[in-house]
Amino acid sequence: MTDAAVSGAMHGVGAPSPWLVRWAHLIAPGARVLDLACGHGRHARWLAARGAHVTAIDRDEAALATMSMLANVTTLTADLEGAPWPLAAEATFDAVVVTNYLHRPLLSRIATSVAPGGVLIYETFAQGNERYGKPSNPLFLLAPGELLDAAHAANLRVTAYEDVTLPAPRAACVQRLCATRAAPGENPGTAALYEAGA
Repeated sequence: MTDAAVSGAMHGVGAPSPWLVRWAHLIAPGARVLDLACGHGRHARWLAARGAHVTAIDRDEAALATMSMLANVTTLTADLEGAPWPLAAEATFDAVVVTNYLHRPLLSRIATSVAPGGVLIYETFAQGNERYGKPSNPLFLLAPGELLDAAHAANLRVTAYEDVTLPAPRAACVQRLCATRAAPGENPGTAALYEAGA
């Protein structure tokens, strides 16, 4: 199994990431959500069922086709790494969700896609994961503090951050971030609660 395939299969198609579930209360009903590198859409499906309007992007046309009839889900086939950014440069979303995906040249674009008052929920593999299996390629493993750096560079306020080793569904090293962009008139602040543990 390739590193990319392992990344997409970590939680299975149906179950949303516990990290997303934990912070989903920050995504208001009717919110415009970007689910980037969505695969078969476990998060797009879960969020749409809760009233979000989701734009689900992936390069796997067959996976996206499984969501073609879902209410509140718009799919977009795009090669995120070998082609230009598939959305308008100024497009922003009330929430941006990324799990089990890392392409460093997109980190800044992902962060700037968070609208004022919006939230970024990001979770992917980190250095140390090579001890447990794939992904083991450093290209797919976050360096210590890398998600924090990306959030701060984009003027996002970090609500929670973890750099942990998870025991299940299989042992894995991950970084998880929940960060928000100040709404108009709100103090953007950088003070944050960095929660420890899962």
